[in-house]
Amino acid sequence: MNIAIIGGRVIDPAQDLDAVCSLFVRDGVIVGVGETPSGFEADRTLEAHGLVVCPGLIDLRARVREPGLEHKGTIESETRAALAGGITRLCCPPDTDPVVDTPATAQWLIARARQCGGAEILPIGALTRGLSGTHLADMHALSRAGCVGVGNAALPIKDTAVLRHALEYASGLGLLIFLTPEDPWLAGMGVVHEGRISTRLGLAGIPESAETIEISRTLMLIEEIGARAHFCGISTARGVALIAEAKRRGLTVSADTAIHQLYFTEDDVGIFDTNYRLRPPVRTTADRDALRDAVARGVIDALCSDHLPHEEDAKERPFSDAEPGIAGLETLLPLTLRLAELKVLTLKNALAAVTVRPATLLGLAAGTLAIGRPADICLYDPEAEWTPTANSVRTRGRNSPFYGTLMRGQVVITIQGGRIAYERPDPA
Repeated sequence: MNIAIIGGRVIDPAQDLDAVCSLFVRDGVIVGVGETPSGFEADRTLEAHGLVVCPGLIDLRARVREPGLEHKGTIESETRAALAGGITRLCCPPDTDPVVDTPATAQWLIARARQCGGAEILPIGALTRGLSGTHLADMHALSRAGCVGVGNAALPIKDTAVLRHALEYASGLGLLIFLTPEDPWLAGMGVVHEGRISTRLGLAGIPESAETIEISRTLMLIEEIGARAHFCGISTARGVALIAEAKRRGLTVSADTAIHQLYFTEDDVGIFDTNYRLRPPVRTTADRDALRDAVARGVIDALCSDHLPHEEDAKERPFSDAEPGIAGLETLLPLTLRLAELKVLTLKNALAAVTVRPATLLGLAAGTLAIGRPADICLYDPEAEWTPTANSVRTRGRNSPFYGTLMRGQVVITIQGGRIAYERPDPA
């Protein structure tokens, strides 16, 4: 399909572009920005006046729950929810069942997403077989099967020698290594940030040292080996400082944080509200502010949803027994836009954190509206106000503290690979 997108505000951080102009798509590729290409005839024309046209979002961490936990979500439900959130590609961690430690599992995820017509899945392969933390996975085969990197999800590699060998192997293959910085002994059975709220509520806490000690251990190995590593889900000011220092010393490291970490603090836990049962936990106001500043300075490279959908029963339990996680695919964009409204980031930098920056980390020719690049495009209404609820979202996840909260900025159309993959329903 040839598509003409007329008169929208085109924002492409990769090209430092912010202008009202038109965009043209032919055979799944962007062929014109501004002037109509010679001989171009549109099969469909999209009037984008009053809309923002930006690259499709790339989510570095989103679990689709299939295979293994289909009662919480499926590839069809979650990748379609992603499209409704303007997300055209998402990275799926390897902790599915079966684990993404074989080429067959990786290829099945990719093919199943295409079959469902949802957002493209970019599998992250396992660092160790079965995520056991003991024997290395066949990372070469996983890379050839389409994995964009390797990691051990949230499961620790306790043996430092095994972690060292895994970093060496992945580094030799040029693979990006996704690392979750949490010391399992310090985190223990903790369920909230260790501090005054955990003390007041009598809940087991997770100290900031659970994050910083694991970052420090891994940075020493990275410096020795020269590996290229990405730290997932930074949640503390001290963690930010360690990443910043590593970058200053020239280590090839990057980091992300979940979008909800830029809004919530330990005070939001309230009286045992299980919607705030998260991993890593939300921490202090000082930590939240440090994370915001780190995104603004580029110390934290990207924002993600850290999407982890659950059914209602998973949260309707005592706080310590509730399953951690938030369903965040459809709120990633408006929450990112709110950072610009709060003047934490410029609009261009906010969009960069969910488009070109994750694309660059993954080595993808995506996250941009440049001519010749794949036509992954999000059109959103910056003035539209809407309120997500458990019944209105497309994800199966019923677990979000943002449900019932007024959002500003809503996706109108998502184009993936040159096809119109999502259109907002007309209001009744």
